[in-house]
Amino acid sequence: MGALDGLKIADFSWVGAGPRATKDLADNGAIVIKIESRKRPDLGRLSPPFAGGQKNLDGSAFFAQTNTSKKSVTINLSTPEGVEIAKKLIAWADVVVENFGPGYMERIGLGYETLKSIRPDIILASVSVAGRTGPMAGFRGYGNSAAAHSGHAALTGWAGRAPHMPPLAYGDVVAPMFATVAILAALEHHARTGEGQHLDISQTEPMVHVIADLYAHASMPDKAGNEDADYLLHGVFPCAGDDRWIAIAIDNHGQLTPLADVLELTVPPDEAALAEATAKFEAGDLAAKLRSLGIAAAPVLDGRDVAQSAELAAAGHFVALDHPVLGSARMPAPPYQLSETPWAMTAAPLLGEHNREVLGEIAGLSDAEIARLEAEGVLA
Repeated sequence: MGALDGLKIADFSWVGAGPRATKDLADNGAIVIKIESRKRPDLGRLSPPFAGGQKNLDGSAFFAQTNTSKKSVTINLSTPEGVEIAKKLIAWADVVVENFGPGYMERIGLGYETLKSIRPDIILASVSVAGRTGPMAGFRGYGNSAAAHSGHAALTGWAGRAPHMPPLAYGDVVAPMFATVAILAALEHHARTGEGQHLDISQTEPMVHVIADLYAHASMPDKAGNEDADYLLHGVFPCAGDDRWIAIAIDNHGQLTPLADVLELTVPPDEAALAEATAKFEAGDLAAKLRSLGIAAAPVLDGRDVAQSAELAAAGHFVALDHPVLGSARMPAPPYQLSETPWAMTAAPLLGEHNREVLGEIAGLSDAEIARLEAEGVLA
């Protein structure tokens, strides 16, 4: 039994900021119905890499990782009949999640006031780049916009060079964690009072939150690349092999001598000499040796290394799931263990895979009605 067994979620979200949050809930037992459309496919389904290297709405590894344990239905929300069907799912749900541009749900007739008229105690979680209040309300963009507005881009990169965007839409990773907490808090409130509420989660504010300590300085620190002003040594250094590296961090003088002894250098070690010395060692072996001496060190792993990590495998972090298009695919699991209510994962759904199951059992549509609506493009 999962911790959230029985929780019902109508998930209108797409790409990353919403789906990552509902994945957490689904993996822990919630019934998550993902409302999609072939007319406007989730951009996650269009994101590489794809099984076999060919673009396929059901073959995206990105989508598969972000949408485990969910059910998928296709509803064309640009049609009045499609919106009415969506309302049936909202009447069933405890929580509705969306991350469209602000105002979209209102324009199609599914704003919070309408949702409350359908189910007065509904919890609506709305995720957007800049929230729904203040001078930036209504700003449209993606997670990389949040990186720019939050100060992350200005802090990233090397001194004297232009701001550098993080290599992924980091807001789409940070905001879902806060969205999950907000949803769970709202559910706790609902359990005590019977009241629903509208949750407004921006991507920019969580991005500010995770580097909030930096704003306590009189002025923002300069970009420092891999260096850190609070450490005597803080960087990455080459190791034996092609593009192999080790990260080393030293914050007190007592650690410099054992480092120099291992590398046969003088104290304090010159960085150029340090790089020349580390290049003679295998990264994992050197990291283990330094850690045994109380020095913070780790090999720099690339994606393949992480996927094949013995430590992560031993922790059960990757779970092999059978997917109709991807085949047996190893998916990252929730990064925690609950002793009494363990999580469980199933493969991400194919587009519209659960139309008949969900729309029959929850929306009360007959097979004939579903067939007609599919033919008319309402369920598309």
